[in-house]
Amino acid sequence: MNLKIAIQGIQGSFHHQVAHQYFDESIQLHECSSFKEVVMSLKRNQSEKAVMAIENSIAGAILPNYALIDKNDLHIIGEFYLDIDMNLMVYPNQKIEDITEVHSHPIALLQCADFFNQYPHIKLVESSDTAITAKRIQEGLIKNIGALASPVAARTYDLEIIAKSVHTVKSNKTRFVILKKSNKEIPKELINKASIKFELEDNPGALATVLNVLNNSKLNLTKIQSLPIIETPFAYAFFVDVIFEKHKHFEKATKILQLMTTHFKVLGQYQRAN
Repeated sequence: MNLKIAIQGIQGSFHHQVAHQYFDESIQLHECSSFKEVVMSLKRNQSEKAVMAIENSIAGAILPNYALIDKNDLHIIGEFYLDIDMNLMVYPNQKIEDITEVHSHPIALLQCADFFNQYPHIKLVESSDTAITAKRIQEGLIKNIGALASPVAARTYDLEIIAKSVHTVKSNKTRFVILKKSNKEIPKELINKASIKFELEDNPGALATVLNVLNNSKLNLTKIQSLPIIETPFAYAFFVDVIFEKHKHFEKATKILQLMTTHFKVLGQYQRAN
């Protein structure tokens, strides 16, 4: 039986691309309309693993997804960086002057704002996914509406790209994480990256002390993200990514951090992406 992977979005979406590139073409997709539905797919055993975007080099971190991973006790077992290529596509044989609306995911629209500033006659409309409008255009033979999505979406739904690579910053990458209900995926000797979460007491220098522990344990911090704790005003949880050469260095750090912090949790241990 083919491995079943949950993704946010449909065929032609960036999540679809990552699923096929990280695993292989033989996987079975469970298409979900939201990231919350992706999480429920795993928890209900409707899928074995999932792909979830976690941050973009232009738009920044996707904060709700950090909370979803944490609160649902999911585990990060891998990561993948995808070059994001945004293209304006339409039902064939139209010009950009014919287009009155362009629909796409809000982050995709944000990444292409400079391009659309040149065309004030085009209304930008948010949708749940980059590929969903491409599919609707094909199914309904819709004219005058464009989709902002990947070349894969254009090929999947037989649309014509009338403006290529319209994202403002050309070095546009999104980091995706691979999720599972359990974390036993690869042997310790292959693990060289981890994601952790912790909270701190409101004491001067508390975060600086934690960072010193990471440094003294030979861990290299590659990401730190704070997230408000809803139940406690002006208190924050910290989500941290670290890389290391030896797993024993990570084990040493976690033993110390468990004593220094509250609600300490290892969200994932995996191989870093190239």
